[in-house]
Amino acid sequence: MAIGNWKSVYCPCMRLDLKRFFGKKEKQEHRILRQMEHSGDNLQPEYHRATPECPHPERWSMFDSMTAEVEVLEFLRTLVTTIKPELVVETGTFSGISTLWIAEGLKANGRGKVVSCEFDPKVYQNARERIGKSELAQWIELRNESSLKMKVDGRIDLFFSDSDMPVREQEVRRFLPQISPNGLIVMHDASSHLQVVRQAALKLESEGLISVVLLPTPRGLVVAQKRAGRS
Repeated sequence: MAIGNWKSVYCPCMRLDLKRFFGKKEKQEHRILRQMEHSGDNLQPEYHRATPECPHPERWSMFDSMTAEVEVLEFLRTLVTTIKPELVVETGTFSGISTLWIAEGLKANGRGKVVSCEFDPKVYQNARERIGKSELAQWIELRNESSLKMKVDGRIDLFFSDSDMPVREQEVRRFLPQISPNGLIVMHDASSHLQVVRQAALKLESEGLISVVLLPTPRGLVVAQKRAGRS
């Protein structure tokens, strides 16, 4: 049959099949992980849009658009070696890169652990494989569950909120009673452009729950401490 006669064999089911095939959108997390499998962990300039507080994002570096900026990873590791936490809780493991940087700090301290959760099973499995191949697995407890359902025993000395942005406020509220008065709360993606996390942190501050400092990084970073219990 000539190609020009394709209409003669068309049926409605073909439109449905084509719609299903082309209409299925790959999740951003899965797309980025797939790219990382092919290209590896390559540093590149941060490409988040400029904001009033951070007009030159290209001065920072990143592995990908979801993992925290490299400078923020360095900051997290330094926080760990500075405050010597026994328990770190991270939400939103993604590729596991930030988890490993936190674990490097714990290893340098010679004590502590990081409990990190990832809700997406496929993303969790990818992080599990990366962490398993590292020399830092003993410092990490990886969970495949929601941050809003995860239960962690003990007092939290450092809480790093980096999961889906709409649930960050709920996360902090949920774990706040467990966070040490001397501990730190770090929330990623708090730029004036992204707004959601920034507004959530400022709302918690307005309610008298935490004290907030906004660091002018490309994607924005909140560093906070709970008010209750401080002396």
